Amino acid sequence: MASLTVGYAAMLEQFHPTEAIALSEYAEQNGFSGVMAADHFQPWVPQQGQSAFVWNVLAALGERTKGDIGPGVTAPHFRWHPAMVAQASATLAAMYPGRHWLGLGSGEALNEHIVGGYWPEAPERINRMFEAIEIITKLFTASLAGKDVKHSGQFFKLESTRLWTMPEVAPEILVATAGPVTAKRAGKTVDGLITVGAPLEKIEGLFAKFDEGAREAGKDPSSMPRVLQLHMSWAPTYEEALTNALVEWPNGGMKFPKGDIRSPFELEQMAKLVRAEDFEGRMIISADPDEHRAYIQRFCDLGFDRVYLHNVGRNQREWIEVFGRDVLPKLHR
Repeated sequence: MASLTVGYAAMLEQFHPTEAIALSEYAEQNGFSGVMAADHFQPWVPQQGQSAFVWNVLAALGERTKGDIGPGVTAPHFRWHPAMVAQASATLAAMYPGRHWLGLGSGEALNEHIVGGYWPEAPERINRMFEAIEIITKLFTASLAGKDVKHSGQFFKLESTRLWTMPEVAPEILVATAGPVTAKRAGKTVDGLITVGAPLEKIEGLFAKFDEGAREAGKDPSSMPRVLQLHMSWAPTYEEALTNALVEWPNGGMKFPKGDIRSPFELEQMAKLVRAEDFEGRMIISADPDEHRAYIQRFCDLGFDRVYLHNVGRNQREWIEVFGRDVLPKLHR
């Protein structure tokens, strides 16, 4: 069983890339281990105000920090051909051996529709993702063996090629999911699972399906990484923490799928309907660090071995200091 690491979620939707990198470095100095950064083309709502190119930021993070680095997550099949995602990932892993993992998801219209393609319903998006994963895996495997590979499938073609820059060991591939069917397919095909905070019974169900898929593929699920991203709102007072959630991260209180929404300005209009009670069961809002610690520990007890924390407010340095001192040392697997 892997030991627990607690990392920093660098929100490129909220912070200019130079600030996000400085905050990640500061988080590491205060006890956080590793950084995940989302691949967004647009922020969720205009108030967040940023959306930097994740691969540039990850390369800079590799220079400025010492822990693991991963896109949490990128969609390898709309804005990108999967071969390009494979090349970006392999290059990062070659630059920072043993530190990079590749987090993949089925995508959201907010980011992916911008290239003007057809936006399919969720089942097709998931099928496209798994075919993209097949191509990425083929490229990693063949390139490590010094061979070319090709692919002709339902959604993608790849003519004979290889990745000429590779690390000695291919990056781990992790799939982000909140659904049991995708979790089982992930268990069969990739190295690990990523999910976000949700009711514990729902996550237990995801784990069960992931484990089932892994065993069917002859893998040991206990050795496969389980990664969690947790959004939270901490501030010195509850009122400030609540305001931060409502203003900076109202999407965390939206109790409906957001994968088909195309514009931050559409989400901004929906955000006007979000109330404090909408965050219940979805995101903890509290001024008490120990309440946050207990909340995080519940997920650690389920079996996550990597947890990345995101405080939704702009009070990042204050939060990093408080959690580095009062929360992280008390967490355990």
